[in-house]
Amino acid sequence: MSENMNVIAFTDKLKVEVTPVKKPIAKAHQVIMKVHGCSICTFEQRMFRGVVHIPFPYVGGHEVFGEISEIGSNVDAKAYPIGQKIVGRLLNACGECYYCRRGEENLCINGNKLETDQMDIPGLGGLSQYIALSAKQVYKVANDTPLKVGVFAEPLACVLNSIEIGHPNFGDDVVVLGGGIMGQLHVMLAKMSGCRVIMSEPDEIRRKHAEKLGCDITINPMETDPVAFVKNLTEGRGAEVVFNTTAVGVVAKQAVDMTAPLGRVIMYSTVEPDVPFSVSGKWIHNTQVNITGAVSPTVRSFERASQMLSKKIIDPSSLVYAVYNYHDAQKGFEDAIDPKTMRVVITFND
Repeated sequence: MSENMNVIAFTDKLKVEVTPVKKPIAKAHQVIMKVHGCSICTFEQRMFRGVVHIPFPYVGGHEVFGEISEIGSNVDAKAYPIGQKIVGRLLNACGECYYCRRGEENLCINGNKLETDQMDIPGLGGLSQYIALSAKQVYKVANDTPLKVGVFAEPLACVLNSIEIGHPNFGDDVVVLGGGIMGQLHVMLAKMSGCRVIMSEPDEIRRKHAEKLGCDITINPMETDPVAFVKNLTEGRGAEVVFNTTAVGVVAKQAVDMTAPLGRVIMYSTVEPDVPFSVSGKWIHNTQVNITGAVSPTVRSFERASQMLSKKIIDPSSLVYAVYNYHDAQKGFEDAIDPKTMRVVITFND
């Protein structure tokens, strides 16, 4: 008879509940992660608020950190020892589709098609006491990695992909639009890239936090025109790299307008609601500005994120607002959707 475990399931709009389901058993190619913690990403916040429509019940969660508790018969026990701290890239990379075979597995068309035959409730599954992962989805981290650091592997990997696409160079001006979790991580990585970093963010607490992380200049876009400010700062050129980490349509237009000739503007966030804006084709032609996006982590960026966290090259733990035991998940989600908070983590350590 299968053992049971608990999951946090969305059961209605603005409601999550602890729900018992059967515990997964490792198939030959799988690793069972005992989940120590799962962060509540913006994606899960949208599910909770009813912006993203899901079937009820549904188990979300994809920013997971834990340890190996069981391995399948075909998994190398030396490479994946029981008790090893790990993080998981829950997005699947099928390896067969057009994008995977071009090395762009973050765009895999089967990315959300997980093995669900052992799941009593559908979903990404990270908000569970245990989760079954293919060994290729598992990344080892140092065993002394704390919870408040390990849960950042997935978001850090997403931002590393964004930074690699924007490829800021030493001495560049980099603008980060938005001071949420992803904006703060962009600040940290842009500073590591040797850049002068400017953040546009209306919330004073988030601006001050960015400054503590090394952001050189912060402005309040409700008081200062960010496009004019960046232009004035850069002798009229604009910034070499602009990262739009907000979901606000009007900000996307600002991001393009403040980008210098030969610059790169990265649309990092999903814009909700999606409001199209006009861009001059002639201007793009004359400036050679590159307007592009960055979505999800690649296999390469996930490996780099796990290494950076393991080797203590970056410490994002100050971005954790609170840690809640899974029995208090409802309160955790209510805090997570409050715009004044940073990252909320749900822990499954009793």
